[in-house]
Amino acid sequence: MRVNVPDDALVSIIAPCYNEEAVLHHFMEEMDPVLRAIKHPFELIFINDGSSDNTLEKLIALKEEYDYIRVINLSRNFGKEAAMTAGIDRAKGDALIPIDVDLQDPPELIKAFIEKWHEGFDVVLAKRVDRTSDTKAKRMSAELFYKFHNSISHVKIPNNVGDYRLMSRKVIDAIQTLPENQRFMKGIFAWVGFNTTTVEYVRDPRKAGETSFNGWKLWNFAVEGITSFSTVPLRIWLYVGFFIAFIALVFGLWIVLKTLIYGVDAPGYASMTTIVLFLGGIQLMGIGILGEYIGRLYMEAKHRPVYIIDEEY
Repeated sequence: MRVNVPDDALVSIIAPCYNEEAVLHHFMEEMDPVLRAIKHPFELIFINDGSSDNTLEKLIALKEEYDYIRVINLSRNFGKEAAMTAGIDRAKGDALIPIDVDLQDPPELIKAFIEKWHEGFDVVLAKRVDRTSDTKAKRMSAELFYKFHNSISHVKIPNNVGDYRLMSRKVIDAIQTLPENQRFMKGIFAWVGFNTTTVEYVRDPRKAGETSFNGWKLWNFAVEGITSFSTVPLRIWLYVGFFIAFIALVFGLWIVLKTLIYGVDAPGYASMTTIVLFLGGIQLMGIGILGEYIGRLYMEAKHRPVYIIDEEY
């Protein structure tokens, strides 16, 4: 059912940037005609997330060329989730669209987003139906992450859906009520819910520059997502403990019966060493997972801001 979205409803585009000087010109070449074609006023907010190259200087130069650009410069590199939060907090729009500047997510989808918004949807997701532009390792790791996360968490993250989406103002207002400092935005977007639809697209190769993500960062990102929305990793160790205790009980009874029947034999050094090392490894893994959650509690207890703005242009 279509809703009456006012013609003067503002659309905010937010674009986090970290060392993206090589691609900014290409991004604006494709983004500008798309924005000028929509039948709504708009703003484009770049968030410079502590770039070490000339990204900030290029953004300020682009602001002189395009009067609808706003530039938020963070005091240091806080990470993409924090930069996106800064953009969400500063956006004035009735609808908001996060987008990466690498142009793997085509700006042309914005028109389809807005059409779905007019149809009454509060969230319009961009789903990647073809990710051949990504490496095989990245595609496989992403698929494993989505399957594992959704199997242990009550908050289901749509498969092959990134941050690129449209969210209405009431969705943004709901997101801003969530107080956590350690922010996994894909999970937060999914947690708030609302009336959602999907637009499919083919993911393009990066136009220029290099991604700042690597295998280690993606692994930490996955751990962040899993520990943010599920306590199953903690609960697993309860069952592991019960299982090992059961095996130990059975093994102990077997030793008693063997001793009663055959008498005492010499203990096996190799088997004892193996059991001790196995149990030690299990205990360290459990402590490590417990430490991950305690670390999250520690960071949240500090109540530090998610980001600090140095200046806004």
